[in-house]
Amino acid sequence: MDQASEVVTKKGRQIVPDEKDWTWTLDQTCPECGLAAGVIPAAEIAARITAYTGPWAAVLGRPDVRQRPDPVTWSPLEYGCHVRDVCTIFTERVRAMLAGGHPSFANWDQDRAATEDRYEEQDTSEVADVIAASAAELSAAFVGVSGEQWGLTGARSGGSEFTVLSLGRYCLHDLAHHLVDVGLEVP
Repeated sequence: MDQASEVVTKKGRQIVPDEKDWTWTLDQTCPECGLAAGVIPAAEIAARITAYTGPWAAVLGRPDVRQRPDPVTWSPLEYGCHVRDVCTIFTERVRAMLAGGHPSFANWDQDRAATEDRYEEQDTSEVADVIAASAAELSAAFVGVSGEQWGLTGARSGGSEFTVLSLGRYCLHDLAHHLVDVGLEVP
């Protein structure tokens, strides 16, 4: 079995790798979450990061937070850990792009991170606290962006090219989509 089709199993829980290229959400409205990320004004990115991460403290307080709806769909806790990591990784990427030099970003295997970091075993209140802190850092990284900085570029290892603006919009889709994944509406 090649790595791309590998199903990671831990304690009888399967993680089916998400191999979709979600960059299409920069050009089209996502039919699953309803976000039209590609038209979000630059000036709204920081505030939306805060809005899209704010509900996680309540989500992580749910009594069923560790329960998966089915064996291959993450639990709210696993999605929360992913959101925490998204905030951290995107903060690093925005800062690298703002430093210039067209950085190239290593692949982040989110499914491997979920398994290796034992998302399903993490402390819910700690995850909620880190989401709040890392979202604040991510939001702050975008607050300081102005003018030509929005056009600074970087690339993912798979070749997808981003500007600071498109990376911010792409990140917003990820954050919004995961709210829908845990049964919430996008604010």
